[in-house]
Amino acid sequence: MTDLSSPSPMSLYSAIASRRDVRAEFSGDRIDDGVLRRILSAAHQAPSVGNTQPWDFVVVRSSDTLSTFATHVQEQRCAFADSLPPDRRATFDPIRIEGIETSGTGIVVTYDPSRGGRHVLGRATVDDTGLFSAVLAIENLWLAAVAESIGVGWVSFYDEAFLTELLDIPDPVRPIAWLCVGPVTELQRVPDLERFGWRRGRPLDDAIHHEKYRGEAH
Repeated sequence: MTDLSSPSPMSLYSAIASRRDVRAEFSGDRIDDGVLRRILSAAHQAPSVGNTQPWDFVVVRSSDTLSTFATHVQEQRCAFADSLPPDRRATFDPIRIEGIETSGTGIVVTYDPSRGGRHVLGRATVDDTGLFSAVLAIENLWLAAVAESIGVGWVSFYDEAFLTELLDIPDPVRPIAWLCVGPVTELQRVPDLERFGWRRGRPLDDAIHHEKYRGEAH
């Protein structure tokens, strides 16, 4: 097993509590290659259905590619803003949604549904377990980044076909996340969407059900 030891003493629970979707706090410095390798190693050790490891990681540092993608994301952001009623747009407008260029590094996580062939152990009746596996790799990456004092921002304002063409991703592989990754000046104590009034988090007790979904909460 790969050694994931790092200088950070942060506990798992502290990393979970500290994790934030970073947008405006990237310092402008590029993540160290050794730290990047550790973070990707953590991602690659995520559990996966049938041990297929259906993910790949495209590390993007070309300034031209970062700029092209940032322009595309801004266009998608404007389209979303235009679709909002006036009160929600007023809340949304101050929220920064990406740090593509300031982070200096993009990690695009892809999902290959063909990995493992036609007969994937554990995926026969729930096909989405393959996609879930790739998302678990993202979670591993994110928590490892927090432990290294590295910020991560998940960009979702993009057209999948555009990103597929931009990075020359072959069919049937899908890009499922563009992650902005880099050193930060700070991690916000309160998530941005709460700070700006977009949506508050739910209490844990509201999410716990016993025996049946429609049974008594908590």
